[in-house]
Amino acid sequence: MAATSPPTDPTSTPVDEQYAVLAACWRHPDEGVMDAIDAGLFADELPERPAGQALSVEYSRLFDGPGDHPCPPYESVYRDAEPDQEFGLVMGTSTGSVEEYYAAHGLTADAYAELPDHVAVELEFAGLLSAQDEAAFDDFAEEHLRTWLPSFTERVEEATREPFYAAVASATRELIRADSD
Repeated sequence: MAATSPPTDPTSTPVDEQYAVLAACWRHPDEGVMDAIDAGLFADELPERPAGQALSVEYSRLFDGPGDHPCPPYESVYRDAEPDQEFGLVMGTSTGSVEEYYAAHGLTADAYAELPDHVAVELEFAGLLSAQDEAAFDDFAEEHLRTWLPSFTERVEEATREPFYAAVASATRELIRADSD
């Protein structure tokens, strides 16, 4: 699955596009995301345009730079933790379940750049499902998205120093919640 440039207002677009917008925002910030911010993405939540370098540094601090990260962006880390652990291991048991969903809908491991249970990959897949197979989308959302994204997005809102990531976390949680109604 390839990253897409997000439209400027995720709430005014069809559901599948909302998932694509959020998937793009959970990847390392690129020119497409910065262009969307310039065009008004999350304008109400952002007091000023964030610098691309600042978003890149914050992305690394939160999600994937060297050392420990306050907000690992992988489902298995949240779902596969032992009772006495804060986090489970990357590529845990739940990752296999995610890959089974992908395979059942024609996606293979080489179709995405990140690990299969990365938030961006799961959201992009959910967007594709929402446009093609509502029942499969509901199953995937119930078994995967709704089980870990609320905890993940809450951690992001608590840990981030950038209003952009707080806005993305809030929008993600609201979309997941709205789709469960």
